[in-house]
Amino acid sequence: MTYIKFIHLWVIAILLFTVSACKVGKSYQQPELGLPKDFRGDTITYSNDTVIFGHISWRDFFHDPQLLSLIDSGLANNYDMRTALKNIEIANRNLRQNRLEYLPSLDGNIATVNRQYRSRDFYGAPSSKWYTQEGSEAPEKLFNYQSQFASGVEFGWELDIWGRIANRKDQLTAEFLDSYEAKNAIQTMLVSDIAKGYFNLIMLDAQIEVAKRNLTLNDSTLRMIKLQFDAGEITALAIQQTESQRLLAASLVPEIEKEIALQENALRVLIGQMPAAVGRNKRIDSLMNTDNGITLGSPVEIVRNRPDIKRAEYMLISANAQMNIQQILRYPQLSLNGVFGVNAMLPKNWFNIPGALLGGIAGNLTAPIFRNGRLKNEYEVAKLERDKAEIALQQTVMEAVSEVSNAVVTVEKQVEQLKLARKRVENSQLAVRNASLLFKGGYATYLEVITAQSNALDSELSLVDLGAKQLQAYVDLYRSLGGGWR
Repeated sequence: MTYIKFIHLWVIAILLFTVSACKVGKSYQQPELGLPKDFRGDTITYSNDTVIFGHISWRDFFHDPQLLSLIDSGLANNYDMRTALKNIEIANRNLRQNRLEYLPSLDGNIATVNRQYRSRDFYGAPSSKWYTQEGSEAPEKLFNYQSQFASGVEFGWELDIWGRIANRKDQLTAEFLDSYEAKNAIQTMLVSDIAKGYFNLIMLDAQIEVAKRNLTLNDSTLRMIKLQFDAGEITALAIQQTESQRLLAASLVPEIEKEIALQENALRVLIGQMPAAVGRNKRIDSLMNTDNGITLGSPVEIVRNRPDIKRAEYMLISANAQMNIQQILRYPQLSLNGVFGVNAMLPKNWFNIPGALLGGIAGNLTAPIFRNGRLKNEYEVAKLERDKAEIALQQTVMEAVSEVSNAVVTVEKQVEQLKLARKRVENSQLAVRNASLLFKGGYATYLEVITAQSNALDSELSLVDLGAKQLQAYVDLYRSLGGGWR
């Protein structure tokens, strides 16, 4: 008999091992992303000495010390960043807890007292043996029918024969990595927003200098017009039109001052600080690393580097694991349960060892038979959610490639615009000088002088604006390639 029981135990052990090796579900495989070989508009020649644009650390990409200080403050104090770090900690704790799912759970029963009371009309029949033991009639009022006093340890153990816990681990790992990439995505956007806001401040400083310089020029012109009016050479209309031109230039100053204050407040919010002035450089050149030794890299690189693409893939991995879990829930589940402790009918025998010892173990093999189609529906829905996650990944990749291509075209075309804008400024400044000289010599009207000054103001403001947009375009290109989180 002992030999037969031994054989039975070995058969059960081999069966459990065989079943546990049959992991249910579909392993994750990266879908086809349809990546092109290069980006549209990329005219950069690659060499062995080039560095991929998106792989440059933000500390090496930006050169301005005050900008670097602002970014440091933003990464330390920005509320979105702080929230993202908490999400990483939460996901990490969930992942660590999943590793303990393979172990049995234990619950301690410190003390249980169970006393049951009965009366004559409840369980007072002859089957209760009351008549035999105590007399012919049961008491009218409640009497102590049974007592139980127990303490012990209970355990439950789910045997992961189909890989539910393993798939849950894959899911939690993907969620942890997703939270980490979410932090990287926030950092990438934060670095970009701080840099663009900083460049906008420098641009506004340059514009207000242009406006003030043009206002001084208008004052000089207005004095000259008044002198000619006093001499009777021109009418009062010339003074009025010149004054209108001056007022137009003067109105730009408070408008730009307002924009500066709003931009400073916006920057302070990004770095997690109350509104105040922001220190900055006055020069708009040499603020970034945009040397010729930089390459865009291939579209495959942005899949490896962009946090939003990696997040989309982790969401797909999580959805794939959830689909497997829903499939496993349709299979039989095996678990072990047990209890060990003491149990007595009387309080005085509660801890009477070994007389009060209690022990038991049970194995449960349960399988769903009919659940109104709920399990099948949840599995089919999980499959559809996985398909949605795959579509979302492919869409994210396509939009990322398009974003890089747009940024490349913007950078290249704005270089051409800047060249034309500089020539326009040179031409308008020359026109202002010539108009003033001709007006003094009586060969040009005051309207020609006003028109030349207006064109000069517009062209200089436009040049400053294009210079800031060019810097911001480089920042957009850097961010679209996944730069900023390193």
